[in-house]
Amino acid sequence: MALIGVFDSGVGGLSILDESLRQLPQHDYIYLADSANAPYGERSSDWIAQRSLALCQYLASQGCDAIVVACNTATAEAIKQIRADISIPVIGVEPGIKPASMKTQNGIVGVLATEATLKSDKFNALLATLPGNCQFIKQSGAGLVPLIEAGKADSEETFELLAKHLEPIQDAGSDTLVLGCTHYPFLRKSIRKLLGDSISLIDTSDAVVRQLKRQLESINQSVDATGKGSVTFVSSKDGPALLNMAQDLLSADLNLHALETKALGAVLGGV
Repeated sequence: MALIGVFDSGVGGLSILDESLRQLPQHDYIYLADSANAPYGERSSDWIAQRSLALCQYLASQGCDAIVVACNTATAEAIKQIRADISIPVIGVEPGIKPASMKTQNGIVGVLATEATLKSDKFNALLATLPGNCQFIKQSGAGLVPLIEAGKADSEETFELLAKHLEPIQDAGSDTLVLGCTHYPFLRKSIRKLLGDSISLIDTSDAVVRQLKRQLESINQSVDATGKGSVTFVSSKDGPALLNMAQDLLSADLNLHALETKALGAVLGGV
């Protein structure tokens, strides 16, 4: 079985891990959360690139066969450099604006993402390839990630801030909403309450895991075996707290897997 690293600035990538455990439960996973430095969305491009590369190098050093950079901001700022430095398959995530452009009926698509993602060259290059008849309402979700990181995804404070961010998207008449940060799927219930059931929500977790599966097949790692692998939760802040968050947020039953928590500690030196 393969050992798969899943990296995010915090708990957002748990949405990718959840889908991975649903589709590929037989593999072993290391989930690495840089919670001491979350959120990444408001940090400089150079810092994000340097930090993301160092964390992926750490995962590679642990024997990972593949790495999922389960953070839109880190993917946008660092994926090219990571792939150049690390020889194992590295799968990134990006806002699903292409599937959204094909899904929309009225041509108005809302994109809720971090400021860093919306400003990144990678995002805007992708945007430039899409049909001109689509109108994209880009909205920063500033402040949402820290609230989710603090375990307040379902709080009134988060709901009110989310409502403020979604207002321009709603006012524009969007019929499709791209969840452009891996943290945002944990706000689905609140989004539905605010926007109703008719709006299409685009979350790329399934597509990311299908790409992971293809990459594992390309390196001759079995994807058809049965059983449940282990999950190790590594945090730059608090490993047990990360595990508690995972148990609260994931739909997968973690009790079916062998679990371990670790502190990242000073393994990365001064990075």
